[in-house]
Parts: sequence; C-alpha cells; structure tokens
Amino acid sequence: VQLQASGGGLVQAGDSLRVSCKAAGGQFSRFGMGWFRQAPGKERDFVAAISRSGGDTRFAESVKGRFTISRDNAKKTVYLQMNSLRPEDTAVYYCAADPSFTLVTSVSEYHYWGQGTLVTVSS
Repeated sequence: VQLQASGGGLVQAGDSLRVSCKAAGGQFSRFGMGWFRQAPGKERDFVAAISRSGGDTRFAESVKGRFTISRDNAKKTVYLQMNSLRPEDTAVYYCAADPSFTLVTSVSEYHYWGQGTLVTVSS
C-alpha cells in the first residue's frame, strides 16, 4: 500500500490543523493506521493510532486531549486533527500502515510509511 500525507503547514500556537493520509493500493480497511512525528535531531515518535474499523484508538500522553485520529475507509484516508497546537508539536508528521490485528504503537511494527508532511508551530 502507498501512503500520501498532506495538510501540513505553518500555524501559531493555539491554532488547529488537520493532516490527512490517503492510501492507494491494498485494502485499506485491513490496516491499522498510525501517525508518528519526527522533530529535527530527534527520533521518530508515536503520536496516535487507530484500529481497522476505527473503533479503537491510542494516543501519546503528550497529545491526549488535544489530538484526535479518525479514518474513512470508503475514502481510504486517515486524519489527524490537532488542536491547541504548541511549538513543541513542530515536526514532520508521518502516517503508517500495519496489517496486524492488534493496535500497535511502535515504529518497528509498521510495515508501510508515507513521505511525511511538515507541521511548524510558531510561538
């Protein structure tokens, strides 16, 4: 499956932004989906994940209560809604797909990756 992330940009602290990830090829509904982010000079970190049906989600502690993840299997798209953005949320955001049945949150467990979209939050 090929993944294409989009929607990044430059926003101010406190603003909201939604990034999207559209899949091509493969059966989208058979993949758990995740969002990760990587700030300059840092490792890629887990942000959020959603199960195949969308009925189960996971979030990193740093984004709980501010970010939501959703998916539209008919559109083969997963979304990350980011509210109350902070400068420390600045990073390249990557979407990833995992074909296993369980909801996973580590980089090594995801098989397919998109190219990333840059989110910059100014103070």
